[in-house]
Amino acid sequence: MENTFYATGRRKSAIARTYMTPGTGKITVNNRPIDDYFQVETAKMDLYQPLVLTNTRDTYDIQVRVVGGGISGQAGAIRHGITRALILANPEFRGPLKKAGFVKRDPRVKERKKYGQRGARARFQFSKR
Repeated sequence: MENTFYATGRRKSAIARTYMTPGTGKITVNNRPIDDYFQVETAKMDLYQPLVLTNTRDTYDIQVRVVGGGISGQAGAIRHGITRALILANPEFRGPLKKAGFVKRDPRVKERKKYGQRGARARFQFSKR
């Protein structure tokens, strides 16, 4: 399998292992077709973005194993993985993908709850009297 490109994508707490091989554009996530796995249309649009940008939507078959996180986090992780695999397949794609902001991992994660507070930033209700 010398034409298989592997990349790992991450977003929030989701991790996607992405395998890309030349093919017809079939995407499977956790051994299920993409339409079965993601019912939300925006999640599907999110992970198609790097393929649409590089005009390779029908050029590669993509197989993904994704764990952790929610729907949008998993879609973002898959998008990151697809982007990194595309760059391995063709280094010329790096410029447009970087310009679109897909190459860098999104560092935003949930802030931890602090002690003496109700949440990460929210305080307990204060009563003057």
